[in-house]
Amino acid sequence: MLGSKVRLAISCASKLTMKCSGVPYCISLLVVLALCVSNNGVVGSRLSRRHHDTVRHMSVEEENSPFDDFPFRNTSLPWDERVDDLVSRLTLQEVMVQMSRGGAGEFGGPAPAIPRLGIGPYNWNTECLRGDAQAVGNATAFPQAIGLAATFSPHILKTVAHATGQEVRAKHNDFVKRGIFADHTSASCFSPVVNIMRDPRWGRNQETYGEDPYMTGVLAQNYVSGLQGPGTRYIMTSAGCKHFDVHGGPENIPVSRFVFDAHVTERDWRMTFLPAFKKCVEAGTYSVMCSYNSVNGVPTCASKKLLTDILRTEWKFRGYVVSDEGAIENVISGHKYLNNSVDTVAACVNAGTNLELSGNLPQPIFMSIVDAVKQGKLTEELVRERVKPLFYTRMRLGEFDPEKDNPYAQLSMDLIESAEHQQLAVKAAMKSFVLLKNQGGILPLKKGEFSKVVMLGPMADNVEQLFGDYAPQQDRSFTKTPLEGLKVLFPNVRYGKVCEDKTPCTQYNKTAVPAIVRDADLVFVALGTGQVLETEERDRPNVELAGHQKELLLDVIANSGSAQIILLLFSASPLNVTFADESDRVAAIMECFFPAQATGQALYNVLTNTGPDSSPAGRLPSTWPLYSSQIPAMVNYSMEGRTYRYFKGDPLYPFGYGLSYTAFKFSDMKIPAMIKAGSDLNVLVTITNMGNIASDEVLQCYISWGDSSFPVPRLQLGYFNRIFIKPQQKVLWNALISAESMAFWQDGKWVIKAGVMNLFCGGQQPNQKKQVPSNVLSGSFTITHSVVLDK
Repeated sequence: MLGSKVRLAISCASKLTMKCSGVPYCISLLVVLALCVSNNGVVGSRLSRRHHDTVRHMSVEEENSPFDDFPFRNTSLPWDERVDDLVSRLTLQEVMVQMSRGGAGEFGGPAPAIPRLGIGPYNWNTECLRGDAQAVGNATAFPQAIGLAATFSPHILKTVAHATGQEVRAKHNDFVKRGIFADHTSASCFSPVVNIMRDPRWGRNQETYGEDPYMTGVLAQNYVSGLQGPGTRYIMTSAGCKHFDVHGGPENIPVSRFVFDAHVTERDWRMTFLPAFKKCVEAGTYSVMCSYNSVNGVPTCASKKLLTDILRTEWKFRGYVVSDEGAIENVISGHKYLNNSVDTVAACVNAGTNLELSGNLPQPIFMSIVDAVKQGKLTEELVRERVKPLFYTRMRLGEFDPEKDNPYAQLSMDLIESAEHQQLAVKAAMKSFVLLKNQGGILPLKKGEFSKVVMLGPMADNVEQLFGDYAPQQDRSFTKTPLEGLKVLFPNVRYGKVCEDKTPCTQYNKTAVPAIVRDADLVFVALGTGQVLETEERDRPNVELAGHQKELLLDVIANSGSAQIILLLFSASPLNVTFADESDRVAAIMECFFPAQATGQALYNVLTNTGPDSSPAGRLPSTWPLYSSQIPAMVNYSMEGRTYRYFKGDPLYPFGYGLSYTAFKFSDMKIPAMIKAGSDLNVLVTITNMGNIASDEVLQCYISWGDSSFPVPRLQLGYFNRIFIKPQQKVLWNALISAESMAFWQDGKWVIKAGVMNLFCGGQQPNQKKQVPSNVLSGSFTITHSVVLDK
């Protein structure tokens, strides 16, 4: 009697058109038979890709296709009916394979074709953090996410996301037409990252939108909306918010992320780590990625509380949950939470995980779904429900509809690095720069003001490290380094390479510095990190400048006479530059983050105030500590003493800090004296540009609670926006503080309590030691009654 796998192999082989007419063909047939067996009868990930392409295009392009009669292709039916019909036609084995092939590597994906239904393969693994990352071919590289956050501009986030979505979809369309379904060819994005920047040493701070949950939520909503496109029948790409949840380090110091268990109080979880994900859900994200870590003893991908009770029951999420790469197998190997694949797949699917992104396993954990059903640990009904959001997403991307009906199917490769997108990259980079110091108004620079200009430092001409992690692939011609940007203004600028190993700067040529800077009247020093020092799987041990970078700057100070010194920083996270801030010899400091391809052009524009958007108005999206002793232990997930919301000392630079080339005045703030609990607060404020330079200003409104007994942050951002104001112009601005911002978690529910609330509006936090030259308005209002929110 033939075994089931042999019968399966014969059945699979019967569908193939090849004939065993020679040794090479016979060997090919054996390989195909083996792949069919391993994939339970579904044509495999790497098998006959051109065949898959033909199948897919028969279903969407040809008239009178043999697949047109399937109800799931009937565009007049509701989406849910179409999905139900498609899933009803799948065998349980086919469902299992679809849920097992979430991406990465030779074995990890794509989800294979189902030829009998005319369904082609689909790759789920694409990174869209600030451009089409890691995909073959060029794509516009916008500033890293933390730099986008520093713009404090929801509009910039949405615009960059839309441009990214256009390029991702255009390349996906092209890949599909060419039968390519490898990694990073999808229209489904593992972006944005909405984790909270809770520790300045975490290696992945660069991927986040900073330390504030409210701001992260607002920016994430705009990024999701931009990626997916305006509300039509179809979506341009599908967004995916990650990493869910309580995930903000460590990567590797002091322990590995693969074994880390984050212990968090319910209040910190609800008030700091969950809110931004809820905003993603409200924005319509199609997926959420569960993270590597455990939360209070339970791996997130196996957490029913997280993936069902909160995500689906409380927030009404209808999309799919995908695991981080290898997170499912990590339930066994890292956390030792379970010890076999059947129990693990049962735990994860029951909890709410829909799709496994394996660590390139030939046999992913989810390939035990059928066994789990047979053993009564999963029900087939639940498994089929879990696969439905995957096919719903593909339907909304237009995969099963005529291409002519889908405007996003028409996006073509001429969008890649288009002139418009290149200009947007420059604009976004300019808006991301944060001016931290400008002694004597040395900036903006004027042509002819300096004649002997020198540039040093490991980030001065270091193309690769200017991009940060998850960057698009780039043709070198699209990128200008800081040195190349300065050459436009100072053609004879002299460059001194003294850190032989670049950013780590462990090989420092100290003796070369005096000769390089001697007789200079202007010295630029470009220091920082780059992904060689902070990135995924690489935390920083501290916030100090790496290697001999501090020594380099001190040597420049000691040997450059009376030259003006401008310090340019390229990092995602805070750096200890207290000595430079306090030194009279360092005239200006600018934090540039990772500006990517537009670095040189954007720097030239901002340093010289050339063109629109060139007056710096970036603001810090995180607190820069004054001392290392102000930073709690990495593994301590209490929010006490972390971020501006709970930190009680004086930082070097506060959250929201940033200087301008002009000065602003805030006046005439109007708010109601009393509001009913559950109502929003309308704020009117006048902002005046007091100077002679057109510039953006960032309006920041903070609230605090009058009753100190409430379990709340000491201060909470309730509104922000970036506003362009002409010289001497007055702007009347309407800000809305949502009722949700006034709520806090107490006794297992969200409450708004009656009492006095304080409001502060200006260009910075109230009562901070390090201030920008503008005022902060203050007022108070009373909340009547108390309510419980359905939040």
